[in-house]
Amino acid sequence: MQLLPEIQTKRHCIWLPKQSTLVIGDIHIGYDEELNTKGILIPRVHTDDIFQEIQKTLQTITPKKIILIGDIKHEFGRISEEEWRHTLKLIDLLAEKAELILIKGNHDTILGPIAEKRNITIKDSHTQKNILFLHGHQLPQKIPPQTDTIIIGHEHPAIKLNDGIRTEHYKCFLVGTWKNYNLVVLPSINTLIQGTDILTEKLLSPFLTKINNFNVYVVGADDTLNFGKVKNLVHQ
Repeated sequence: MQLLPEIQTKRHCIWLPKQSTLVIGDIHIGYDEELNTKGILIPRVHTDDIFQEIQKTLQTITPKKIILIGDIKHEFGRISEEEWRHTLKLIDLLAEKAELILIKGNHDTILGPIAEKRNITIKDSHTQKNILFLHGHQLPQKIPPQTDTIIIGHEHPAIKLNDGIRTEHYKCFLVGTWKNYNLVVLPSINTLIQGTDILTEKLLSPFLTKINNFNVYVVGADDTLNFGKVKNLVHQ
């Protein structure tokens, strides 16, 4: 699905064909381990599901760059055994495919020791031609002058749809404007994270104070579907 000129969806990710760049949002490695410690027991195969989702995406494209746009790991104050093992595995997998760029999210407070193992620098932001890539949990202090588009994660946007019998939760992309810039928001690629219902829940990102005129693109099984503007969904 084309979101903006030269910006497409590719499953749960963003693909920039002219720049041969894949953007992946909010992986949250270690989230299943945290759920287990809280008594929510799920099979420890979840990280494999994330890897399979990434592999499916990579089967259809050949990126020269891969950008992880923050919240690569989940734990704030420590690096769990699972995070050490699976984050290194992820970095190795992606670095074999393309140049890997790591953007720091609010959950990545101590990602540094993992990245240092592979001699990768963690960035607060990344600029590529006319696009600024940020995690999205805080506003940038400075925006490069050539920027016309900002791509963020952080929010995990989703919508709930009710057919009168049951309610389903669907992840989505958001496309709108912030100040004079185009703004694109990625969903989380983590299958355990349903996301924030943008129609009923309070949004966290300071970029998303007014989203009525944003367009919603729902991630479907085979394609991304254009659901129109937020304001039209709210009033349905």
